[in-house]
Amino acid sequence: MDSLELPKRIFTLGDEPFSIKNITYHTNDSKLFSTVKDALHGDEYEELKESRLRVFLKFKELDFGWASRLVHYMLCFQLNIKKKYELWSLVGADPVRFSLIEFEHLSGLNCEYIENLENPRCEVTKEVASFWERICVFIDAGPGSEKIIRACQRCQEWSQYDRMRLGYLAIFTRFIEGRKYSTATRASLARLVMDLEKFKNYS
Repeated sequence: MDSLELPKRIFTLGDEPFSIKNITYHTNDSKLFSTVKDALHGDEYEELKESRLRVFLKFKELDFGWASRLVHYMLCFQLNIKKKYELWSLVGADPVRFSLIEFEHLSGLNCEYIENLENPRCEVTKEVASFWERICVFIDAGPGSEKIIRACQRCQEWSQYDRMRLGYLAIFTRFIEGRKYSTATRASLARLVMDLEKFKNYS
């Protein structure tokens, strides 16, 4: 039987990019999550661990550094295909598919269609402005890890809802955005924590 002709690889053998500072480099922030854990009450942190986003905390607690190496391998051996929500890679001589279906099964995250995915609408209300002022972030920016850590150090007298917002912002900043420690995140996405159910369904 003739072998199947496959699409070309995106990277030529031997010219694959090095994984110098990948997303795991920026998500490996033990100070952020130890500070969040100390800031939240026991039942609040447990609620965070039982939420739809628990997979991120589980990966952090299990120190899943090998996952980044697997992803880097898949990207280096990626085939040049036209399907938007599928990734095909070579494992040996065999093609392997990784799509949103597999991602949803592995992570438990929401992979259903979301309108305005990259720029969801979140009106800047007085409540939004007040919370952003409380965490010392400009209204047109999202908080970085540095801002969240500082907010956690003074949030003990805040409402439970506001402390939970900090917890979800920490997950968003480190794992969903994966930005550098002092870099602002996207405000349009960060503001979704003002409605925690909407934020959890978005993620």
